[in-house]
Amino acid sequence: MYDLSSYLPARKKSTASGWISFNAVCCQQNGHKPDRRGRGGIKFTEQDWVYHCFNCGYKTNFVLGRPVSFRARMLLTWLGVSSEEIERINLESLRHRSVFGIISERSLPTQAPTFITDCELPEGACLITAEHKTQWQYLRSRSVPEDIPVLSVIDEKAYGWRPNVIVPFTWNNNIVGWTARMLDDRRPKYITDSQPGYVFGCDFVKNTWNYVIVVEGIFDALSIGGLAIMHNDINQQQAQYIKSLNKSVIFVPDQDHTGLKVCDRALELGWAISMPPWPNTVKDVNDAVKLYGRLGTMAQIMQYSEHSKIKVQLARKQIIKRLNTTTC
Repeated sequence: MYDLSSYLPARKKSTASGWISFNAVCCQQNGHKPDRRGRGGIKFTEQDWVYHCFNCGYKTNFVLGRPVSFRARMLLTWLGVSSEEIERINLESLRHRSVFGIISERSLPTQAPTFITDCELPEGACLITAEHKTQWQYLRSRSVPEDIPVLSVIDEKAYGWRPNVIVPFTWNNNIVGWTARMLDDRRPKYITDSQPGYVFGCDFVKNTWNYVIVVEGIFDALSIGGLAIMHNDINQQQAQYIKSLNKSVIFVPDQDHTGLKVCDRALELGWAISMPPWPNTVKDVNDAVKLYGRLGTMAQIMQYSEHSKIKVQLARKQIIKRLNTTTC
């Protein structure tokens, strides 16, 4: 349709996994220093491309058959693509969206995604031990197993320091991102460096497992030994990876209005849904583990696992009714 590679900076290099790295064009546009270390990366397939900058954190992607998003438009502009050409790309993309295109999106291939593996953790991050009382107590309060490696920047003299715990994202035991949970009352609560399509917990999956539990939040996944999509949607790359595991999938949504919306997408993917009748104080899997323990929560998830769309809708209506009653 068009050759975006021709707009990339002249100095670039390719990796064996298909990524092309170059000095990122987005950093100055987002108030950061210019990238001089080739921290921008783009990967092409026949139907899409994905971009990620490890200098300023800018990320976006494009899928043939979908409109060009605002963030993708901005990247194209910074690469020197004219507004007329962007509109032509957008119209050409939408022409490819047909019934067959939608079906092919849902008939996902089993090939797993790949990620840039040279991500750096925040400077000064070290492993949390019992000596770090504030961080250690927070992890225990969230039912994170003690054998899970979690980090923290302890040095209070570090620029912009706030009390924190840092959970690394790994892929084939390589660091590909991280999220920092701030422990004070200021916002933002989370600062995250994540690549598009990443599923947290992928290195925890065992070959002997018959099924995987998919949740929304990272601490949900840590407390139950599951996978986390990390937002209130399941994108194509995440669905592709989870399908590549060849295991039965049980999705446990957060029991709030936003979390329940993800159920429709999960059913489209052929996943089972589990919505145990937890009390109002239990909003997600992590809350359930704190109340019932890991084994008790697992037993409830399995007991209420359901593939029937009608039964899932009925369970969702009950939760919504409860939420509306609580807020009245």
